[in-house]
Amino acid sequence: MLHNIRKFSKTFLAKIVLVIMIIPFVLWGMGGVFNSGNTNSVGKINNKNLSTQDFMNFIRFSNIEPDIVRDNLENNILEELLSNLVSQKLLEMEIDYLGLVISESSLAKNIKQNPDFVDDNNNFSRIKYEKFLLSSNLSAAEFEMKLKNNELQKKLFYYIGGGINTPFFITNKEFKEQENKIDLEYINLNNAYTKKKKITEENIKNFINENSEDLKEENIDFSYIKISPESLTGSNEYNEAFFSKIDEIENEILNGNQINDISTNYNLKVISRKNYTKDNNENSPIEKKIYELKENKIELFDNGDIYVLYQIDKINRVLPSVNNENFKDKVIEILYQKNKYEFNKKLVDKINENKFSNDDFQDLSIKNSIKIEKIKLSSISDDKKFTKNSIKLIYSMPQRSYLLVNDNNDNIYLVKILKINEKNISKSSDKFKNFKNQGMILLRDQMYSTYDNFINNKYKVKINQKTLDRVKNYFK
Repeated sequence: MLHNIRKFSKTFLAKIVLVIMIIPFVLWGMGGVFNSGNTNSVGKINNKNLSTQDFMNFIRFSNIEPDIVRDNLENNILEELLSNLVSQKLLEMEIDYLGLVISESSLAKNIKQNPDFVDDNNNFSRIKYEKFLLSSNLSAAEFEMKLKNNELQKKLFYYIGGGINTPFFITNKEFKEQENKIDLEYINLNNAYTKKKKITEENIKNFINENSEDLKEENIDFSYIKISPESLTGSNEYNEAFFSKIDEIENEILNGNQINDISTNYNLKVISRKNYTKDNNENSPIEKKIYELKENKIELFDNGDIYVLYQIDKINRVLPSVNNENFKDKVIEILYQKNKYEFNKKLVDKINENKFSNDDFQDLSIKNSIKIEKIKLSSISDDKKFTKNSIKLIYSMPQRSYLLVNDNNDNIYLVKILKINEKNISKSSDKFKNFKNQGMILLRDQMYSTYDNFINNKYKVKINQKTLDRVKNYFK
């Protein structure tokens, strides 16, 4: 609540600052930063240069805020944007090479028939079109150029993959891979894992001794102050006087003043905590939050109806006592999960090496008193028992395979595929058209992949790293 009130009280100033910050980026005034020789080229496709201005325009038309670009320079955002620009230019070069065009009349027709630009009588509305341009921060020429490029790209993709007729065997293959009925046997492995109650005190102590450094937990000594209007100004109102003093406290923090100094200056009560741990059942929400923020030495934060000023005095890394029940339970859980992982890994390794047989399957059931259960999957969408990803994995495996899957409660199962009941699709089936379309999409994707390799061989792309670095420096 305080955050919103305070934000509202400074809205006008914030707008002025925002405008001052944004104006240089909106204008994209490059000045003389890239003005000589090869430094104006950020890359080259065959003999065609990609100018720095092309790149800057591409970033601007991508509607990405300059602040976002600056904050993500280390995450290679400029490299990704340049890659997108190269992809766009490659498509444009292929469109030019193939002589694909779209007439001005066709472009105008597309705009006039756009549902977003028609009125209640289904007639083109110039007002709606102009409003769209204003809200999108685009000129009519920019929008129409974007639309033209999109339509030309559609033509290119239709040129590549249009007219595909899916053979029956591919349609049938898609049908079988999704609609086959599969008979399974499975056992729940929970009873095969070492039980928590069987983890001995010796197991626990040995594990702690071997992993003492990793098991150390942080506890902290800290002080904090709850700041309300009443404690700071003597009033219950969240007024300008209150926020003014909050600003003063923030300035004192920036100037290096400690919490005790601030407490004295404003007559505020300090609360201290020693050896505070996150597992303390008596922890208050404020103290839990301070623990989460413990990497910041001193900080003021908004906590709903009050502000909280805290200071971390000391961070200790301590190995809890084995008599601490919370710590002991944590170690037992780690040991349980470790044993579970190792058991599953041995099982998967044996399966992958083709050393797991039906006898092993039966022995696992008998030795651990686990009942072997059966189920029939009706399709790849039948996820009543196992997760969707588990079902997809099962449908990708051949008959008599063994694999580990899970359910939505994270139970792990060892599954044996008994039988895959195959059935061919009928051309008169209601599902035939759907699977034919899926087959067509598969063929088209393969064709696009082949075409992508063709493009990579046809066009040689070179990036001017020095110029790209200069662009990065511009955003810093």
